[in-house]
Amino acid sequence: MKDLSTDGGGRTGGAAGTAGGAAAGARAAGTAAGAARRVTIRDIADATGVAASTVSRALSLPDRVNPVTQERIQRAARELGYVANSQARALTSGRTRAVAVLVSDITNPFYFDVIRGTQHQLAGAGWTQLLVDTEESADAEMAALTAVGAKADGVVLTASRLSDAQIARFAERIPLVVVNRRPTGVPSVLIDTPGGVEQAVQHLVSLGHREILYVAGPDSSWSNERRWRALVQVAKRLGIRVARVGPHAPFVDSGAAAADAAVHAGATACIAFNDLIAIGMLARLRERGVRVPEDMSIVGCDDIFGADFCNPPLTTMTSPIERAGRVAIRMLLGRLGALPADELPGEHMSGAVALPTHLTVRESTGPAPRAGND
Repeated sequence: MKDLSTDGGGRTGGAAGTAGGAAAGARAAGTAAGAARRVTIRDIADATGVAASTVSRALSLPDRVNPVTQERIQRAARELGYVANSQARALTSGRTRAVAVLVSDITNPFYFDVIRGTQHQLAGAGWTQLLVDTEESADAEMAALTAVGAKADGVVLTASRLSDAQIARFAERIPLVVVNRRPTGVPSVLIDTPGGVEQAVQHLVSLGHREILYVAGPDSSWSNERRWRALVQVAKRLGIRVARVGPHAPFVDSGAAAADAAVHAGATACIAFNDLIAIGMLARLRERGVRVPEDMSIVGCDDIFGADFCNPPLTTMTSPIERAGRVAIRMLLGRLGALPADELPGEHMSGAVALPTHLTVRESTGPAPRAGND
């Protein structure tokens, strides 16, 4: 288990420049007393001429404030030397003002945007992110959840390999929000990949494909089964046939075996569990002389960095990954009482927030080969 910590306490910067005369004057006036008193949100409000609540919102939820006002507040905060005093708050409140974010594979580009979203949202609120890589291991995940209780006020759990019952038990001990899971009674952020699967199937059917192969991910992945069920349902409705190969580990290296299985099955169209497997399939099919998309169409999932650099560029389901990280942090801070109710994502804190996906069509999908074509 790898533990990587990043400090979000002092990274609330905005555009470069000075905060203007009011902020500069306040800074000069406070020079002598600087050692005796920390700059507060009220000081920033006085310097910029806005309400303290607006300053608070600009520092913790920048997307909820007019960009011009946000920039002015951020400049003033830097000029006045404002820093969220997490250590003092921890002493008086018993809180660490830290959130642990657990990811199952830090090398997977899917998590790059999740981490960016959680980090930016925490930084804006003056909180610290503790990043833990559980390496696709349920045991490592359980050990991390047990260990972070004394180090963090809450946890964001992404693509967990634990059972719903295990997640629910941990949620009784520490405030918890999950991404891409739906345990009963635990707040969750869901990326609607089943909706993306339906779009992918309709796209392939429009190209003449009548049989689709699902290249499955890990058996322990909740999202894997969710996507397969969605594929079966839409295939039944459209009157086409589907089959499944796998499971496969969610890595590029798994793509070679997946491609071999797809060729053996005689597939003309495949939907892969994720982009990494799909990218590995493209490389292996090219080695075998199987043309994509002339002989076989490939669809990925997630639209990770690099999906459009493949040969050919990958058709895939695009997900709002960074937004999922931001929403998860907002839900968690809401549970911790660090955000007012009117600034929560819109759903009840014990419910689920669903984020839509869409199909991005590139060059890895094409018309179904006609029978008898070489």
